[in-house]
Amino acid sequence: MGWIGDTVDSVKSIQIRQLLTQAVSLGMIVTSALIIWKALMCITGSESPVVVVLSGSMEPGFKRGDILFLHMSKDPIRAGEIVVFNVDGREIPIVHRVIKVHEREDTGEVDVLTKGDNNYGDDRLLYAQGQLWLQRHHIMGRAVGFLPYVGWVTIIMTEKPIIKVGFRILTGP
Repeated sequence: MGWIGDTVDSVKSIQIRQLLTQAVSLGMIVTSALIIWKALMCITGSESPVVVVLSGSMEPGFKRGDILFLHMSKDPIRAGEIVVFNVDGREIPIVHRVIKVHEREDTGEVDVLTKGDNNYGDDRLLYAQGQLWLQRHHIMGRAVGFLPYVGWVTIIMTEKPIIKVGFRILTGP
């Protein structure tokens, strides 16, 4: 009976070590991802250096599911550039093209008006009530590159929670 008890204790000890090893590995992966994200934020000057296109408003240039790489510099924003912006009262950033630039004579600050390439009108209906222009603090970054279709993983996980649950079951806790 002593030999069996020792064997069971040995197996429990190995399982606890494996569990601890997996927990440490997961912690290192999460920490590495956060460090990479923060480094990208510093390098690009954007609070979100990578975004997923969530709608078809920018087709045919960018399709739903494309991943955009952003950069935010001090250079003035120009008409024709594709920007990602936040609107007061909305959580999800919007990817659209700058169609007009308005420079305030008194302050020299630049305001912009945007529009989705596949939309009929400008974005003033998307802005906060009474807002006619976007200011620089609304702009998260300019699109400088993209990967087609890679963002579909994020869209599917968001729109189909059952798939997210299934993925978690398959990959473990």
